[in-house]
Amino acid sequence: MNLPNALTLLRIFLVPLLVVVLLTRVEGHVYFGAAIFLLAVATDYLDGYFARRRNEVTRLGILLDPLADKLLTAAAFLSLVELDAVPAWMVMIILGREFVVTGLRNVAAGRGVLIPASPLGKGKMVAQVVAISLVMLSVRTPSWTPYAMAGMWVVVFFSVVSGIMYYLKFWRKVD
Repeated sequence: MNLPNALTLLRIFLVPLLVVVLLTRVEGHVYFGAAIFLLAVATDYLDGYFARRRNEVTRLGILLDPLADKLLTAAAFLSLVELDAVPAWMVMIILGREFVVTGLRNVAAGRGVLIPASPLGKGKMVAQVVAISLVMLSVRTPSWTPYAMAGMWVVVFFSVVSGIMYYLKFWRKVD
């Protein structure tokens, strides 16, 4: 166990707390939820930073980091659907892309081919963080809703385009 892996595990442990806080619907729950979400996002940045800086990249970290990212974003999006803050169809497109890309990467890895994260995929993650934060805050501040929905459209766009790009990379490398 090292610091980067501990940060990744912290992110995973923050996921159920995020869901409970968002869905309990006590006064200020979305603000607490946004704070927990942003803390978890900070651990994502810091685990990668420390792993590279301290040369502590491990197999466990390589496996857990993307899992932690997907758990965090899926939990946030699904909680926001439950709060009627985002359309379920948008979340299904976003999460469907995650399952497909993860499946393609696993099949490729089984054949000895690595499909690394693309800049478009990283842009999608940044867009997700911004959109989720805006949607959380728009629950209590309706004037932010147009910005939150614009952010969701950006995430859907990045999800579809980056999903197609991964699919094309997969067939070029595996075929």
